Amino acid sequence: MRHGFKAHAKRLAAEVRAELGLGPYDRLDPRALAAEYGIPIYTVGALATACDPAVVAWVQGPGQGVFSAALVPVGTGRFIVDNDMHADTRRVSSIAHEMAHILCEHEFTEVLITADGCRAASREDENQAEWLGGELLIPEAAAVRAARADWDDQQVALVYGVSPRRAAMRMNASGARLRVQRERLARSRAHR
Repeated sequence: MRHGFKAHAKRLAAEVRAELGLGPYDRLDPRALAAEYGIPIYTVGALATACDPAVVAWVQGPGQGVFSAALVPVGTGRFIVDNDMHADTRRVSSIAHEMAHILCEHEFTEVLITADGCRAASREDENQAEWLGGELLIPEAAAVRAARADWDDQQVALVYGVSPRRAAMRMNASGARLRVQRERLARSRAHR
């Protein structure tokens, strides 16, 4: 990611969460975020009658494991297609990721669906959306608070409505547990 993006994402996520009336420790509903920005969300199941049956069969069958969601351009607008065959915790992360593309103002005009899922053409854009999506769902301050409370990944997942895998990824990426471990070590040394 470009230099300074993580700090920018932290500020942007805080601003967006504040627009929704949320503080750093509140659970974010990415569907409410999409509604706030006027981005419709359609499930694959709801689009089944409007799409090529072979595409729907692929997404609901062999492609189910790789296709989570996609941001689809339509003229100057966008909408999200959400794979309703997945657990809600995965869908939450997927929608947050797609909304992060919008918030980052990523430019693209087509959706690329490949054997490994739906990806924007730019790896940089994907990395930014992944980071900002994580910051929207579990802000750094929330991750640090969870680490100070010694929450495991399951507890973090339950509080923030994400999967334990997503919680672990965010706790690791934010460095929250390492930061808290260092704080505790410094305090113990200071009290000697």
